[in-house]
Amino acid sequence: MEGRIHVRFQEAPRAHARLILPMMEAVLAEGGIALGQLDALAFGRGPGAFTGVRVATGVIQGVAFGADLPVVPISTLAALAQQRLDAGSRQVLAALDARMGEVYWGAFEADAGGLAVPVGHECVCPPLAVPEPPDGAWEPIGRGWSACQEALAQRLDMRADSPWDDCLPSAADVVRLAARGLALGEGVPAEQALPVYLRDQVANKPRQVTRPGSAGAAQDTQS
Repeated sequence: MEGRIHVRFQEAPRAHARLILPMMEAVLAEGGIALGQLDALAFGRGPGAFTGVRVATGVIQGVAFGADLPVVPISTLAALAQQRLDAGSRQVLAALDARMGEVYWGAFEADAGGLAVPVGHECVCPPLAVPEPPDGAWEPIGRGWSACQEALAQRLDMRADSPWDDCLPSAADVVRLAARGLALGEGVPAEQALPVYLRDQVANKPRQVTRPGSAGAAQDTQS
């Protein structure tokens, strides 16, 4: 599309599946290009909310298989960090609210082209347990910082100010990171476009209820 990025964005909980395909069609129409003319597809592979990541993965696999296109999976934390790198930072600590008293966490630096590259591994953990980054001029970004502000400040002596504490990953940054990934040979077949949840248990299990005195009484199976 001649170097231009066309984007549709709407924050709409529980409406992912209904909105995503019409949005894709609108972006293609705006760019004046057919699906089969694309070089590849990209998606935010997580970490993030289970439903959103699951829907994104299912849609990208289906569309990529039907169009016979490779897929470039992109970290949502890397896409989030890219916004602050574009604003002039060189080292970024990206955090998303993982609920259950935890954050999705990743550290990123800018490569020679200004694009995010990971420093260490992404993780999900309580804010008081996030890995301390190497020495440097680190800057925060993401809603994980606002959700766990006091604990992260206690852990790292750092706070995220507005607007950086209210940022979400951007599709435009997913595209930019995917273009680099495709050039580096990171495209995969549709069936290998897999989600990254980080959390082993992605949903609460119900508490097992038994009668007092019976085997297994009061056993708690919540994750």
